[in-house]
This record gives sequence, structure tokens and C-alpha cells, in this order.
Amino acid sequence: MDLQLKGLKALVTGASQGLGFATARKLAQEGCAVAINGRNPEKLAAAAQKLAAETGSQVIALSGDVTNPGEASMLVQQSATALGGLDLLVTNAGGPPAGKFEDFDEAAWQQAVELSFLSHVRLIRAALPYLRKSNAPSVLTVTSITVKEPLPNLILSNSVRLATAGLTKSLSQELGPEEIRFNSILPGWTVTERVQNLMEHRAQVNGTSPEAEFKKQSAAIPLGRMGQPEEFANAAVFLLSPAASYISGVMLQIDGGLYSGTL
Repeated sequence: MDLQLKGLKALVTGASQGLGFATARKLAQEGCAVAINGRNPEKLAAAAQKLAAETGSQVIALSGDVTNPGEASMLVQQSATALGGLDLLVTNAGGPPAGKFEDFDEAAWQQAVELSFLSHVRLIRAALPYLRKSNAPSVLTVTSITVKEPLPNLILSNSVRLATAGLTKSLSQELGPEEIRFNSILPGWTVTERVQNLMEHRAQVNGTSPEAEFKKQSAAIPLGRMGQPEEFANAAVFLLSPAASYISGVMLQIDGGLYSGTL
């Protein structure tokens, strides 16, 4: 299938590793010019060099912290300037820390809101003027399976990410008449650096090992394993692409069948 992505211009945040990196790689493989963002300049530069060498596509690295109110706007502007416009936006950021309700003070809650909700708001707001000039505008927010089903010991993620799902659905309706599509992916357990950290936290709490926690969690997934970032990226790039031109307002879980609900 031709995803009709060649020549389009994309910004992917949180893309120096994990799900963001895999998505940026797939977009570049499909012929997109891609701006990637992350907080660590050295790690980000290495990721950009790797993507450019692998794909032959234009890849630029823009370091910055999306939880900083001013930097979200700057990242979008720099991307559009460097790429000559913006067609696709992937709003992705690392998740808040694991823990229970009484583990976190108000500052921790505010930080979770900045990371897992307001970063999406600011990036989308800054991108709208450019997306309105595009012939194939599409936005993908990355949330979590916790939007559909809360997970133990993830009170911050369980609570705050729901706001981004509501934002995504609302914008799909509000801006649908302008043919700007909004979708969200709700990843389940995927082998990333964040999940490694979560398994290490579980091991510490339970007095086990990260390997034991990976094995236990994988056994609870109907497919019997965790996902790979590339499997997430395949779905992400399809939803972003003009090939999915009639898909908007979708909250798609990619979780190996873990979510047991029907809606």
C-alpha cells in the first residue's frame, strides 16, 4: 500500500528513543522530512544522524523540553522553518513516574499535567497555523492504555492522560470541518526504556527482579509477549498518512489484546 507520505513534513516529539524514535524512523522510511525532539542534545543528535543515514531522508534534531511553555511553540516554529512547512504532528512525551496516590505531592501532580496533558495542548496550538496550510494535515497524540483501563501503581498516568484523550476527540470534531485529522494511540506494554524503568520499580517494590516482572507481565497479555516499538510505529504512521484520510477521532489501543473491554 502506498501511504502517500513522500514529501510530507513531520514533527515528532520525544523521539530520541522508544516509541517516538520508531515512529520518526518509519516516517523517514516512507519519504517524510522529519524533525525530531528530545531533551538530551547529544542523544538526540545521535538519533538524527542514525535516521538520516538509514533512510536518506531529511532529519533535523531540535532539543527542548516540551513541559516548558515557551519551548513547545519554539519547536514547532523551528520545525516548520527548517522543513518548509508542517503536515504531520506527533505529540509524544515520557510518562509520569510510577506510584500510588499518597506518594505524590501537588508539585508532582502539576508536573504530570505539564508532561502528559499541557505539552499536547501547546504543541497543537502552535502547529495549527501550519497545519491549516497543509493539504494532508494530521495529528497523533500518544497516550496510554491507562486511558481505557487504569493500571496498578500508575495513579498519575491513570488520571492525567484521560485529559489528552478528551482533547484529541474534541479537536477531531471541532477541526474536522477544516479537514485536520486527530487520532490517538494508547500503547500497552511495549519494550521501551520507560517500561524497563517501570519493571525495575516493580521489582524493587515486590522484592523480585526486572526479568521476573517482565515475564509476569508478558504472561498476562493474550499474545503472550510485550510489543516492539516498530509495531507501534506501523500503526502510528498509517493513522498519520493520507491513506487513513477518513479516520479521525480514534483512540486505538495497541496492547496485544490486554484491554478486556469491548468499547
